[in-house]
Amino acid sequence: MEKVAILGAGSWGTALAMVLSDNGHDVRLWTHNQEHAGKINQTHKNEAYLPGITIPDKITAYFDLQQAVEGVTAIVIVVPTKAIRDVCIKLNKVLKHKVTIIHGTKGIEPNTLKRVSEMIEEELSAELYEDVVILSGPSHAEEVSQKHPTTVTASSKNLKEAEKTQDLFINEHFRVYTSPDMVGVELGGALKNIIALGAGISDGLGYGDNAKAALITRGLAEIARLGTSMGANPLTFIGLAGVGDLIVTCTSVHSRNWKAGNLLGKGNNLDNVLAEMGMVVEGVRTTKAANQFANKQNIDMPITSGIYRILFEDADPKDVVDQLMTRMRRHEMEDLSAVLSNRYSN
Repeated sequence: MEKVAILGAGSWGTALAMVLSDNGHDVRLWTHNQEHAGKINQTHKNEAYLPGITIPDKITAYFDLQQAVEGVTAIVIVVPTKAIRDVCIKLNKVLKHKVTIIHGTKGIEPNTLKRVSEMIEEELSAELYEDVVILSGPSHAEEVSQKHPTTVTASSKNLKEAEKTQDLFINEHFRVYTSPDMVGVELGGALKNIIALGAGISDGLGYGDNAKAALITRGLAEIARLGTSMGANPLTFIGLAGVGDLIVTCTSVHSRNWKAGNLLGKGNNLDNVLAEMGMVVEGVRTTKAANQFANKQNIDMPITSGIYRILFEDADPKDVVDQLMTRMRRHEMEDLSAVLSNRYSN
């Protein structure tokens, strides 16, 4: 049995806490909201994020971060991207021993264009951990909490740390693979949220399966184009953290990014959509970051650019689709050749 702290008591943090509890570990679920922690401990439910799901009695919610991490061997960070740096700064003040650091947050920081693992490495004292581990893949919290079969990837520069994470989480319902490609795994998990927004917009406009299939496929090309430019292995993007996560996020009613896009496609503005969602939609910030990076590095990402214009420049979704459909004619294999040549020239 290990002692593990989950930092972030949203839907994904709660679902991961349940997996760890099923595996016999002592799990502490931390939230920055004292009332939220009290409700979880009193009712053994997290109705705001996982309605109808009963949380095992063995899981204890904490508001005090120092108490939550006392004596733990691993910390799983699943707070929104915008809170990553602040949480790491707080950990520096209360954590007194070395632990395994795992994160399950899918996003990129605008302006700095940093991946989440890079943000953690910049803010968290190096004396407190070996290497960051990423946990990513096609995994809706609602289904994980109901023990539906789920498969994800643990990635780290340090194989032993990735294997520790694999051992912590793996069971008959939650299968974990390992991968050395941190860049690819992390970017696949972050960038697919942009394409999920687009899939929701397409559905909101009333377009059918043809449009969504095209969007997912061409979206994957954009993800691979950006990812390999940053050193990722192109094969990662046809794995769980790439096409696997892309499919589930673009096609499921559980996807908050798809839901947000769907509302946008139906004519709602971004502020109203985010207010109605009531939860963080990581794809919005990630779209801004990816568009900044594409412009800076001169990488062709027309879908990302179109979604950026819908989100931040009030572009009409139908106009954006029309512009995408009337772009200059191209050969499909140009993208594959570009991705592979980029990979092997690095």
